[in-house]
Amino acid sequence: QVQLAESGGGLAQAGGSLRLSCTASGSTIADYAMGWFRQAPGKEREFVAAIGAWTSFVEYGDSVKGRFSISRGNAKKTLFLQMNDLKPEDTAVYYCNIIERWPSEASSGSWGPGTQVTVSL
Repeated sequence: QVQLAESGGGLAQAGGSLRLSCTASGSTIADYAMGWFRQAPGKEREFVAAIGAWTSFVEYGDSVKGRFSISRGNAKKTLFLQMNDLKPEDTAVYYCNIIERWPSEASSGSWGPGTQVTVSL
């Protein structure tokens, strides 16, 4: 069973950038569509971005289109989320997960601990 761990979060100013990483252990993630999700305090978990397995297909949530970019690393166990032009409303805990149904339905398992992103004015 694949285990996922997110990293790269932190504090950024509005208009700044961060790059999140997702590292898999136990199994490669190359065969899976993968996605990023986020959850702000008091809110439901929200779809952010997805990338297909062995394809270049990508999808983004409306609130991040044109600002965020999802990609895979050359190693078959990494996933990235480049976040540019950050806004305070991007503040949330960010998670990666396997996409069970394209583009935004996540697997019920495999949730990692997440990484906190905080954007200040």
